[in-house]
Amino acid sequence: MELSYFLLFLFNSTLLGVGLAMDAFSVSLANGLNEPHMRREKLFTIAGVFGFFQGLMPMIGWICVHTIVKYFKYFEKCIPWIALILLLFIGGKMLIEGIQNKEDEDELMKLGASSLFIQGIATSIDALSVGFTIAEYGLIRAIICSTIIAVITFIICVAGLIIGKKFGTIFSNKAEILGGIILIFIGIEIFVTGI
Repeated sequence: MELSYFLLFLFNSTLLGVGLAMDAFSVSLANGLNEPHMRREKLFTIAGVFGFFQGLMPMIGWICVHTIVKYFKYFEKCIPWIALILLLFIGGKMLIEGIQNKEDEDELMKLGASSLFIQGIATSIDALSVGFTIAEYGLIRAIICSTIIAVITFIICVAGLIIGKKFGTIFSNKAEILGGIILIFIGIEIFVTGI
């Protein structure tokens, strides 16, 4: 009986990871479109940052549930707004630079550390509320669940970046516009589904 419960726990954690990773996958796709000649190290760094934040947020939520629930309940209402603002900012910046139509391929906006940090937070901030979902777990199970979410996100983001790079080469100078539109759409989708 204990083994079947653990297998169900692993299955549920995996499904949770896949569901939470969809926003990060879409942003990874946009990043790959925007930078079709991205090096492998950068690709794994981007996926690692998304995986890290996606695993960290449920743990922060879990800690909040077990310590400062009242304040977290208030903050939870702000999550869709924060994600919307961050993704509209990044997507809008990409869209404007894409419309300016820089001819030189090297001029394409490369994803810097600050933009990657913002994207990591924006795509994973809704995972804070998963802390409520896993609130009945003990510390060890919560850590295992968050680790599974992080690994699943990493794998899905690597796939998104590779697919984006492939199509980014095909679309060349229009990739930045498409990437910006995708980020704006994701921000609106997180906002609409979160309120």
